[in-house]
Amino acid sequence: MKLLVSNLILGLDDGRKELEILTAKKLKLKLQSVKNIKIVKQSVDARKKPGIRLVYSVSCEVLEGISIPNSPDVKILEQVQEEVLIPGNRQINGRPLIIGTGPSGIFCGLILAQNGYKPIVIERGGNVEERTKKVEHYWKCGELDTDTNVQFGEGGAGTFSDGKLTTRINDSRCDKVLQEYHRFGAPDEILYKAKPHIGTDILKNVVVNMRKEIERLGGTILFNTKAIDINIRDGKVCGVLTNTHSNIDTNVVVMAIGHSARDTFNMLYTRGVPFEQKPFSIGVRIEHPQSLINTVQYGAASGHPSLGAADYQLFHKQKERTTYSFCMCPGGLVVASASELNSIVTNGMSEYKRDRENANSALVVSVGPSDFESSHPLAGVEFQRKWEALAYKIGGSNGSAPIQRLEDFIYNRVGKIGSVKPSYTGKSQCADINNCLPNYVTSSMKESIGYFDKKLKGFGMGDALLTGVETRTSSPVRIPRNEFFECVSVEGLYPAGEGAGYAGGIVSAAVDGIKIAQQIIKTFAVPA
Repeated sequence: MKLLVSNLILGLDDGRKELEILTAKKLKLKLQSVKNIKIVKQSVDARKKPGIRLVYSVSCEVLEGISIPNSPDVKILEQVQEEVLIPGNRQINGRPLIIGTGPSGIFCGLILAQNGYKPIVIERGGNVEERTKKVEHYWKCGELDTDTNVQFGEGGAGTFSDGKLTTRINDSRCDKVLQEYHRFGAPDEILYKAKPHIGTDILKNVVVNMRKEIERLGGTILFNTKAIDINIRDGKVCGVLTNTHSNIDTNVVVMAIGHSARDTFNMLYTRGVPFEQKPFSIGVRIEHPQSLINTVQYGAASGHPSLGAADYQLFHKQKERTTYSFCMCPGGLVVASASELNSIVTNGMSEYKRDRENANSALVVSVGPSDFESSHPLAGVEFQRKWEALAYKIGGSNGSAPIQRLEDFIYNRVGKIGSVKPSYTGKSQCADINNCLPNYVTSSMKESIGYFDKKLKGFGMGDALLTGVETRTSSPVRIPRNEFFECVSVEGLYPAGEGAGYAGGIVSAAVDGIKIAQQIIKTFAVPA
């Protein structure tokens, strides 16, 4: 009999043996009667400092018929059968085509490949190896490749991030995502930690291993291959034209293009694909000493190896807007993330060890269609461009990102860098960030600083460093689709993931890709 035992509370110095003893004690059994104890979840309870504790849930096995306690912390685990996918009977003309190798595209491709559908996956950017070289060259020299960069290339934007695997969605496919990432090289802890992450250094290897598996199963992945046009006939997709002047004929196309594929959005719009404006958020990256965050969150236990680098999540609901932290990267870097010339875009990134000097997070404010100054479906894209171009100008029009001490930002003045040194991977220049964001965004940020400082003492330190601008928090558009995940007006076109407006992070994007792959399998027969 398999059990789930929850609310097992241990000290920071306790180990595996103490966990096993506590599990048996909670079951009121001898240790030798409890087999195959596996950690299902581990979280940190830091509410009562200095008595920080680790809280575990474990699965284990006991003999059938054995008496177990009547407790909400002990449950019998029912065997969950993975859905058996029965292929449909419609014919695929050619092979299914997936555009984009971010989490949505790569997981869609993986599921299709595992079921014999041999997808073709095209990616406008380079593979991880080529991409890493070009991104590092951009960071060092300021020369941007508009097709291979932090936003575009193998693995999508998530490859140059913290590799966070947290999500708000409640879907059994989330487990599938974690299991596959683990199978392809992510650390064991992503299967049980409450806030799992892979780290950009490990994630690069994981996406390469996933690529190789798709190819081993008969799929084809083409890098530096951009979709420049889509063929639609009688309301049905029938092929895609690429920049290599090859036409890929197919009646199944998955658009997993990511939230920064603005030229592809425009191409689809001109071909009659419907778009809707969608709210998102904009702001800056804010940096603090990681040691400060550790001390505030963990007190005297700060630095304990069982805890690692501390994170935070802050949220302030205001009268008309919400200001919040987003994509917090403990012990990480602020990275230059532009995908268009003469613009500045920032993002956050951490390696697996999260051992850099600074903590950084997006500090952003919600914006929506009423702010976009146009009813055009792609107005949100132009709204982003406007502030990214202003950041480029405010930074000196030479590729430098504008940076500013928090105290100077509050008082609208240009000062000097203080005790917090910028981790930004490109060039930077002290400037007034108030001049490259809307007034309603900067005023909302300023209003929230004191509130956040009460929640996280030290957040409002004058030397905290802002880097502008953060504009790519999520897609500014949504492509409407029906209950079968197809575009409402184009049969066989499947908008997927963040770019299509149906996800917000690695896991939710991957889950969306899995859903679409499963729907394709249920609809279409395996290609001959």
